[in-house]
Amino acid sequence: MAKLSAGKRKGLRDSAFAYVDPKGRRRLPIHDESHVRNALSRFNQVVFEDDGARNRARTRLLNAAKRYGLMPVGFVTGQLLSHGRRDLPTGAVTFLMTDIEESTALMLQLEERYSKVLADARRVSRAAVRRAGGWEVDARADEYFAVFSHAPQAIEAAIDIQRHFRDHPWPDGVAVRARMGIHGGRPTMSEGGYVGVSVHTVARITALAHGGQIIVSRAVLPVELPAEIVVVELGEHHLRGLGGHSLFQVSVADLRSEFSVLATGRLIP
Repeated sequence: MAKLSAGKRKGLRDSAFAYVDPKGRRRLPIHDESHVRNALSRFNQVVFEDDGARNRARTRLLNAAKRYGLMPVGFVTGQLLSHGRRDLPTGAVTFLMTDIEESTALMLQLEERYSKVLADARRVSRAAVRRAGGWEVDARADEYFAVFSHAPQAIEAAIDIQRHFRDHPWPDGVAVRARMGIHGGRPTMSEGGYVGVSVHTVARITALAHGGQIIVSRAVLPVELPAEIVVVELGEHHLRGLGGHSLFQVSVADLRSEFSVLATGRLIP
């Protein structure tokens, strides 16, 4: 495939690319057969801001492949495996849930610019989850829900997300902080996703956290973690309707680690 020069790239219309991101960067050129083949092989390397953007790019790419008589069976199969709910892990899994602290206040302050905050937050979270080997389960409003086969992956992704939230250039220089909970279990898989007590539990744990804080339940806290990860015991807390759970904070030296008592819930003596 001949390399696309900057001059020729500039002369192409947006329609010659499968994906144009929110910043106007044009990805996956599809203006000729060789670039369509290249885009098919590189599609899973691109981080999209949401599932809608991914689906639109996939449709453009598949239409381009059809135009050149290509039959990308492997690509279609790979997409089903990468993004279909049927491929989410089953059995014992670990959940990571995040939301944005004081999201309503941020929305009122930033007004129409808040939509970009959400898009950037999702893009950061998706990239971190993929790097750690996890799967996105759901993303709605300011909440993000992911699943992992093993707890250390979830902790790795959580730390990665916190670092990116801290360093990201948010509008007006506002601080956007993510509250995070990590818990696991053996949920049931349904058409709509995971169902079970563990899903409700990770949501309650996330609600306890402060912005910038990562809380992990004893149920999934690994026996061994990398030396740079600091674990602080937070005690056993009563989660409404779910009983007592021993909770821990995980952090690293370059992230904030001092927080006040957990936001809600009751400490069990």
